[in-house]
Amino acid sequence: MPLLLLLYNLLFAPVFLLLLPGYLARMIRRGGWRAGFGQRFGFYPKTWRARLAAEPTPRLWIQAVSVGEMFIALKLVAALRQRAPELRLLLSTTTTTGFALAQERVASAGWDDEGTVAVLYTPLDFLPCAALAWRALARPAGVVVVEGGLWPNLLALARRDGRPAALVNARLSPRSERRFRRARALTAPLLFRPLSLLTAPEPADRARWTALGADPECIQITGSMKFDDSGVAESAGSSAAAADERRERLRAELAAHGLQLDPARPVLLAGSTHAGEELLVAQQWRRLRQRDARLADLGLVIAPRHVERTGAVRAQLEAALGLRGIARSELGKKSFDEVAGADFVLLDTTGELRDWFALATVVFIGKSLATHVSGGQNPVEPLAAGRPVIFGPRMENFADIVAQLLAVGGAVQVPEAADALGDACAHLLVNADARAQLVARGQTVLASHHGAAARTAAAVLALLAR
Repeated sequence: MPLLLLLYNLLFAPVFLLLLPGYLARMIRRGGWRAGFGQRFGFYPKTWRARLAAEPTPRLWIQAVSVGEMFIALKLVAALRQRAPELRLLLSTTTTTGFALAQERVASAGWDDEGTVAVLYTPLDFLPCAALAWRALARPAGVVVVEGGLWPNLLALARRDGRPAALVNARLSPRSERRFRRARALTAPLLFRPLSLLTAPEPADRARWTALGADPECIQITGSMKFDDSGVAESAGSSAAAADERRERLRAELAAHGLQLDPARPVLLAGSTHAGEELLVAQQWRRLRQRDARLADLGLVIAPRHVERTGAVRAQLEAALGLRGIARSELGKKSFDEVAGADFVLLDTTGELRDWFALATVVFIGKSLATHVSGGQNPVEPLAAGRPVIFGPRMENFADIVAQLLAVGGAVQVPEAADALGDACAHLLVNADARAQLVARGQTVLASHHGAAARTAAAVLALLAR
């Protein structure tokens, strides 16, 4: 075993034990942690092991950390299925929310009935666990990691057995880039040199990844699958027609329970918010309703980035502003009048946010005004749904796409001034032409990423063929 990998594993155990209480607490808060718990340590069902061992060729293993990465992974799975329907896949995640999303989408596409795609949990990257999983899963044909979260032991096992490893839709925040640069002597041989393929969204990314130790010959610029809504994922239920159908079903369901979010009613949606942002958005929402008669019926939907914060967010807004909220999961459990009388909706379900974007009039992007975190969340999903986006100054994690959007006037960035967010929202909420122009300009930026999933799938298949 290489010395660096040995040191990594020696350090893994004490660090993991130190972090274990917080890890278990998060799992318990998110729920569903008991199902598949043994898989996190490399223990998979005997029936799986027998089936995988009996298959004539090993499966390709695609890994996605959580929900955001899983949406991208599903686009890649659909693109691979279109080009190589005989290819069999393992699709893994580290979170219960990502697992639930994968199971739902794989089932709706019929891939589980065919036995084409198996959904599982990614094991801990501790050598005994990783090695146990690698054997149990019949030494996969290769490993594809979506966006980030590289695992040194799995990469080492793949290299040992002559299996290719790829990082697709590679995302590199400024903070991560600084960390990798400082620790290049450690991270380059463990994380980047073992890669046989790295696909990145922008031409400028090539130099950044090369500087971190990736082989420039392995880097391909494919565009971003995160921003690719060109219809490659039809069989995963993500085509435009399927999205329209889901949106109308959702609108009808909400109306049946007393929540009217019809196209004539303006709605402000705050997506992927962090602590502090919900109160700020609610204060501006109340201000807009009070000062402009055209916005007296303005609806408010808040989607916290971490659903386990839902109760705390509702308690805060009720105590500070006297508002009454209703959680998405409570619809159908509360009376029609209780739902209709709520001031705001808290989105506490997984995998629905994209459909809710389409019900909004204006979308605020969270993690961009919070004082305790920085980086921002994805501004493109609502824009792809035809909705104008507003965000604060902290958008470092999406710096490239934000710069492109702002350059063409395809998004609105507001400062931290107290009423700046409310003023920007008010302008768009009452001006349909301004909304349409902003979305049209923003979608010209997205056009360069159309087909990214197809290009990535082609690169992966070429890698397997080699």
